[in-house]
Amino acid sequence: MEFYWPASQGEWMAWSSALVTIGFGLILLFAPRASLKILRLQTAPDHPEALSEARGTMAGFYLGVGLCALLLAQPWTYLALGAGWLFTAFGRIISMLSDRGGTLFNFASVILEAALALAPLWFGLEGLGLV
Repeated sequence: MEFYWPASQGEWMAWSSALVTIGFGLILLFAPRASLKILRLQTAPDHPEALSEARGTMAGFYLGVGLCALLLAQPWTYLALGAGWLFTAFGRIISMLSDRGGTLFNFASVILEAALALAPLWFGLEGLGLV
């Protein structure tokens, strides 16, 4: 088995989205306190298990989906990556509308999440002949 390098512009963009996702996962895995601070979250001093959520739930999902997209390089895995980012952006938009979360950080995050969603979604749908 050999590592597959992207062959087209669209595939490079989807591949880059997977690489950024893996980067986020690694930061969450190895620097959970810094990651939570960037996300404007903090743990309660008497609940150290909150760090396991950053390392396990968040980092594990980012690393798993991102690595699968890179290693398998299949339209369906890129669709899963794109759908994950799309629903992340959607959840943030819902929060901005429902929870008065219309901050600059949230607006910038929605733009980043939408960009990370569109590239793999477009490539995945194109690979399946749906676009």
